[in-house]
Amino acid sequence: MFIQAPALSSRPGIRHAFFTRQGGTSDGIYTSLNGGIGSSDEPAKVQENRRRMTQILGIDQDALISVYQVHSPDVVFVEGPWQGERPKADAMVTATPGLALGITTADCGPVLLADTQARVIGAAHAGWRGAVTGVLESTIAAMERLGARRENIVAVLGPTISQKAYEVGPDFIQRFANEAAGHERFFKDAERSDHAMFDLPGFIGARLEAAGIGTFTDLGLCTYSDEERFFSYRRTTHRKEPDYGRLISAITLTP
Repeated sequence: MFIQAPALSSRPGIRHAFFTRQGGTSDGIYTSLNGGIGSSDEPAKVQENRRRMTQILGIDQDALISVYQVHSPDVVFVEGPWQGERPKADAMVTATPGLALGITTADCGPVLLADTQARVIGAAHAGWRGAVTGVLESTIAAMERLGARRENIVAVLGPTISQKAYEVGPDFIQRFANEAAGHERFFKDAERSDHAMFDLPGFIGARLEAAGIGTFTDLGLCTYSDEERFFSYRRTTHRKEPDYGRLISAITLTP
């Protein structure tokens, strides 16, 4: 039902989980642990799935916090459950115990971060747009505003589409040529001319390491190729399915 990273589980004062698609109540294309509030799944089933996640994390049912993700570099500070609509952003940070920062993904990179000395945590949704425009750097800077030190931050990348499954076109390649120095190392030739295979996990790792954090770990799990455990937007697109489930990756400070 969930995966843990030794780099985080070995640290005191936090709990985390990279939830898989297993162990929930949804059916059909959403089978079974769909955590996506924005999906077209039955809302009651999504809420029950998220309730099961809160039980595992040891938090209150309303304490699994999500944002309205828009592929931006924007980060929000979390002090409690939202009052009203979720803010539009792609990362969250907090120093408040008992709140779980929950990122939803289905190919993009879920990054969980923690400075357990300062007791500050963060979670970021790093698709290619967010990564190239600075969502990871924004998350680290926001954690520092709460007292974290970047050299003490541990970051883990959860299930993400791998390079072998991520073909991109010429417009994508050109944008990286314009905006990301040294971009060539993240591309390999594809079978189609003018296309390439993009290494999103490698790009995320390079941005985090360049930001000077203490430790980065990539769990090396591909959402596209592991249908039994993970949802994948690209797999759904290739099959022309009407929608897709969302994975939840979450981290919380224990009291």
